[in-house]
Amino acid sequence: MTNPYGDIPLGQQTDYVDHYDAALLSPIPRSLAREVLALPAGALPFKGVDVWNAYELSWLDQQGKPVVAMAQITVPCDSDCLVESKSLKLYLNGFANTRFAGKQEVAGTMEADLSAAAGGPVTVRLQSLDDAAGEALQLPAGDCVDTLTVSIEGFDYAPALLGTMEGPTHTAQLYSHLVRSLCPVTRQPDWATVVVRYTGKPIAPESLLRYLVSFRNHSGFHEQVVELVYQDIQRQCAPQQLSVQGFFTRRGGLDINPFRSSDDAPAPILRTPRQ
Repeated sequence: MTNPYGDIPLGQQTDYVDHYDAALLSPIPRSLAREVLALPAGALPFKGVDVWNAYELSWLDQQGKPVVAMAQITVPCDSDCLVESKSLKLYLNGFANTRFAGKQEVAGTMEADLSAAAGGPVTVRLQSLDDAAGEALQLPAGDCVDTLTVSIEGFDYAPALLGTMEGPTHTAQLYSHLVRSLCPVTRQPDWATVVVRYTGKPIAPESLLRYLVSFRNHSGFHEQVVELVYQDIQRQCAPQQLSVQGFFTRRGGLDINPFRSSDDAPAPILRTPRQ
C-alpha cells in the first residue's frame, strides 16, 4: 500500500525495537490535513489539545526490575506536527528494556522527544496503576442523541445534514457514541464518542445524529475528524461558542482524544466506558 503521508510505519510491516530510540517517532505535518479543511496557516479558528493515553508503558529501574505505568500525553493543536500513532507505540515499546532512574526521568525524556517531534510543547503525566484504579469510567455530561428515532439514508460524509431549530439562544451539550471513521492509510475503522458543547441557536439533535453517522465511511485521522466536525458546525449552525471533543477507542495500547474550542476552556479529562 502506498502511504500518502510519507515514510511512516503505519500500514507497513515493521520490526519492534527493544531499546529506547527517539528516532522511532514519525511526525506528520498538521498542514497536510488542514489544507484539505481549507484552514488558514497560522490563523487557526480554534484552540485546543490532543490528549493521548498510553496504557502499555514499561521500563527498567536501576536494578533491572520492570516498572509499569500509564502515560497521559498532551499535544497543543497549534504544534507543527502530530505524531503518527504506530511510531509512538514503537517508541514507547523501546523503553521496555532500558534502565531509568525513575518516573521523572522517563516523563522528562518523553516530553523532550515528543516536543521535538511535534514542534510544540508536549506535556507528559505518568500515573501508577494504583492511582488509575481509583478513577471511574464516565459518560460525558449532557444529552445523548443516540436514542432518537431517525431514518439514515446514506453513510457518506454530508455536512449539509446539520441544522438548527427555532428557539432562544442557549447552552447545551450533545454527544453520540455512534461515530465511526476510517484510517486514511490502513482503512481500519476508528470508533469514537463525540461531544459537542455550544452556545447559540438550538442545534436540531436529529440533524447532529445524522451528520455524525455520515462519517461512517469517511477517511481521516482522529484530529482531522474532530476539526472537520468543528468547522462544519461553525459553518452550518453559527454558534457563539463551540467546543468539540472526540474520545476514540484505543488501538495498539493508545487512545486519542482531540479537543477543539472557540475559547480557552480546558479539555475535559475523562475515560469513557469503551476506553
